[in-house]
Amino acid sequence: MIANLQPYPEYKESGLPWLGRMPRHWELKRGKSIFERIDKRSADGKEELLTVSSARGVVPRKTATVTMFKAESYRGYKLCWPGDLVINSLWAWGGGLGVSQHHGIISSAYGVYRIRKGTPVSPAFIHEVVRSTPFNWELQVRSKGIWISRLQLTDESFLDAPFHMPPPEEQAAMVRFLHYANGRLERAIRAKRNVIALLHEQKQAIIHRAVTRGLDPTVSLKPSGVPWLGDIPKHWELKRIKYLLREVDHRSTTGSEPLLSMRMHHGLVVFAEHFSRPPQAATLVGFKIVRPGQFVVNRMQAGNGVIFASKLKVTGLVSPDYAVFDPIGNANVDFLGELFRSRKVRAKFRAESKGLGTGSSGFLRLYNDRLGAIHVALPPRGEQSSILLGVADELSGVNTAINRLEREIELLREYRRRLVADVVTGKLDVRPAAKHLPMEPEKFEDLVEDGELLDEVELKKTEA
Repeated sequence: MIANLQPYPEYKESGLPWLGRMPRHWELKRGKSIFERIDKRSADGKEELLTVSSARGVVPRKTATVTMFKAESYRGYKLCWPGDLVINSLWAWGGGLGVSQHHGIISSAYGVYRIRKGTPVSPAFIHEVVRSTPFNWELQVRSKGIWISRLQLTDESFLDAPFHMPPPEEQAAMVRFLHYANGRLERAIRAKRNVIALLHEQKQAIIHRAVTRGLDPTVSLKPSGVPWLGDIPKHWELKRIKYLLREVDHRSTTGSEPLLSMRMHHGLVVFAEHFSRPPQAATLVGFKIVRPGQFVVNRMQAGNGVIFASKLKVTGLVSPDYAVFDPIGNANVDFLGELFRSRKVRAKFRAESKGLGTGSSGFLRLYNDRLGAIHVALPPRGEQSSILLGVADELSGVNTAINRLEREIELLREYRRRLVADVVTGKLDVRPAAKHLPMEPEKFEDLVEDGELLDEVELKKTEA
């Protein structure tokens, strides 16, 4: 079906760099003739709290991975309704916009726009256009500011933006086709992600067994004397973490060091190498300095294994909310990293985290005194290195499979971005194909890329 798509019969120049040639019968209109600005506020802040995700559009905040603090009251927050276009004015250029399918409240710093009555424009078509790669050029050009992390898209600038307008029946055909194609691509991506999840579980089982029992399955065991730890190899010794890690707190005075990010399954990485957008912080002055070989702990995510030793060769910066430690004592840094992310230790980290909320919700933190008091079992230093080598050898095939699947997912995502761009800009005529497709519910956020766990620095948007 997709392979047989053809261009439109006739084209004309649009005069827009991001659009190029467009079908001859399409029109161009300014945003002000399509949208009206809406600024209605909540009287009590009791409506559903929404947030704007670059991956999923406008979604209930409770479904998003946001670890920053919540306001005491949401009275005065802006209201939006299904069909309204919501834009994070400071993050429009980074994909922080979309048409809402929910009634709720959003940050008062966001923009809310509603299609004017009688305008032949589909909210679903607008959603696809404003989140497409070509239109992002328009958003970037119209967002102004001193720092790239604080580029703002004003109401006037957005409403002056040009939009291409196919006839309503073509808009409907595009939306139907994209929902059909995206749904099938999403299912393929999710199937691969499910396999990756199973492979990561296999990895965790291999690592857990190795760092808690060693490589010899016949090793003699002894009671550890710590109920949650159970039996340990007879020649291993117990150590409190406070004798293995010592907190350091060095701050940047210039903010010139590269920002680092903690990513599940990737460890500590350079932010700019993994994200196309810049950090949201206006300045990195006062951020904590991390040097090669030091440990970084996301206090709010330690129970999920977000604790990594820096394997980078550069000195960088992390959020002031994180804890940075020097390894001390007779322990291999890499072995400690794997040990701290093993199942039993992560469960203990969760049990020792304190604060508001329970389970995976709320704001539970693992404070240094409770972290330091936790016992772990350590083999002799030489055996630690042997265990790491054995684990690396055993995981070689698993890692190869994961890397291959991740590459396949990225190719599918790139294909989806290209397909959306070609359809909404009229490079491909989907009308013949759409005639034979079933109508599917319009669930925008279900058909976009899966979100990923980001650190708190990346999540501090204008909601703060």
